[in-house]
Amino acid sequence: MGTEAQASTTSTPSVGGPLAQRPGKIVAVHLAYLSRADQRGRRPAAPSYFLKPTSSLGAPGGVVERPAGTELLAFEGEIALVIGEPARHVSVEEAWEHVAAVTAANDLGVYDLRWADKGSNVRSKGRDGYTPVGPALIDARAVDPAALRVRTWVNGGLVQEDTTGDDALLFPFAQIVADLSQHLTLETGDLVLTGTPAGSSVVVPGDVVEVEVDAPTAPGAPSSGRLVTTVVQGEVPFSDVGAGPKIDDTQRAEAWGSRAAAGLPPEPEPEGEPEGEPEPFALTDELADKLRRAPVAGLSAQLRKRGLDNVIIEGLRPNVPGATIVGRARTLRFVPNREDLFAAHGGGYNAQKRMFDTVGAGEVIVIEARGEKGSATLGDVLALRAQVRGAAGVVTDGGVRDFEAVAATGLPVFSGGPHPAVLGRRHVPWDTDVAVACGGATVLPGDVVVGDADGVVVVPPHLAEEVADATIAQEEQDAWVAQQVAAGHPVDGLFPPNAAWRARYESQKAHEPQEFQAPQESQAPGESR
Repeated sequence: MGTEAQASTTSTPSVGGPLAQRPGKIVAVHLAYLSRADQRGRRPAAPSYFLKPTSSLGAPGGVVERPAGTELLAFEGEIALVIGEPARHVSVEEAWEHVAAVTAANDLGVYDLRWADKGSNVRSKGRDGYTPVGPALIDARAVDPAALRVRTWVNGGLVQEDTTGDDALLFPFAQIVADLSQHLTLETGDLVLTGTPAGSSVVVPGDVVEVEVDAPTAPGAPSSGRLVTTVVQGEVPFSDVGAGPKIDDTQRAEAWGSRAAAGLPPEPEPEGEPEGEPEPFALTDELADKLRRAPVAGLSAQLRKRGLDNVIIEGLRPNVPGATIVGRARTLRFVPNREDLFAAHGGGYNAQKRMFDTVGAGEVIVIEARGEKGSATLGDVLALRAQVRGAAGVVTDGGVRDFEAVAATGLPVFSGGPHPAVLGRRHVPWDTDVAVACGGATVLPGDVVVGDADGVVVVPPHLAEEVADATIAQEEQDAWVAQQVAAGHPVDGLFPPNAAWRARYESQKAHEPQEFQAPQESQAPGESR
């Protein structure tokens, strides 16, 4: 490294390598790089975090154990930010001023233990030595945070390389610092691990992992130097005092980066789906618009004509008069409260929170609460989260707390009504994206859900286009019939039309098609039938 690079790089070996003091905390970002997000198949709308203990710090040139009885130890080359001046409620524009230095880090983790962590990463990423950093610090004032580079080598081969430009990151580093500062004080010496790009994979005993952070376009191209870590085999087995290792093919695929990299066959095609099957159903904007114009009463009638009489979600009303819902179902199941089960499944990042955090644009969260209205199934914070993510609404056969605040979010919610009690009074959030029973109707993930002032109906996807078209056609005919009744004709023979009246209708429709639109003037502002 040249003299100029040395001038903007410091190297003061201490605990954890170059750090002048042991940090008070280590905060790590789950996903920050576009390449990693696309590899994972999800792009979060906002950064999320977990904490690592300071006892996980490791020095350059050290070793890290793959615990006895485990298979999936994975490396993650990352850029670590070292906080200088404490940061609390700082803006994005001010945030980088609170970063003293950057360096290389390796956010190691054992996928065999993720099942027990439930998102905390305490077991999988908190082990001794699982956060090596260094070997040198790069002065944050000497570099552009959008012009850094991180690279990782395993046994001399380059396996990760990415930059921090706008086209590479989901969340710029200044945004991460500013966001964290609105929740907690980032203190002098704290470390922020900023996520890893694509290419993270599994290492085995004997492998050598090297991570380097540099600023190749800055004067002198300052670098952290290579952070070298050697993997060794742990010898101490897990006892039965707590959760031990457990893996499946899903964890293998995530740890290795793909099923192919893990040596697994491709996901099998669904049984009974022959070659040449049409593209999976998609709720297009055009079809969604048709369903908004098709009243639930009409859809129900059309489904009944096709032999489906048990598709109404009973007993629900919209939180705001005139609210409507059209979208595909994401499902959330609650089971009756049992104290030991709530202790295990009710707290932390439970099934309810995961659902509201991952609902997609245009999707409807359908909650099975067994018709139990003696506690709420959501409140204003979760409603706001769903609204921000673009959800089409929520359907629950349970209660809703913060009822007026939920309504104020603008998220359409159909429910059993308001109730002030929290979830745990009656329910345990159990699982997601499974078949549920809501208001007496079975709802599968992906079913089409339509709601208006008359209630909520579940439409099997393969029938959605057909029943939407038939309902709209029926609405046009009913509107014409209503005109005849208003003109003084009796309903006998007209409702429904007999052969003579039908012939008259078809003739007039052929000559005056503009007259055959369902009336809109009775709808609430912004409402679409």
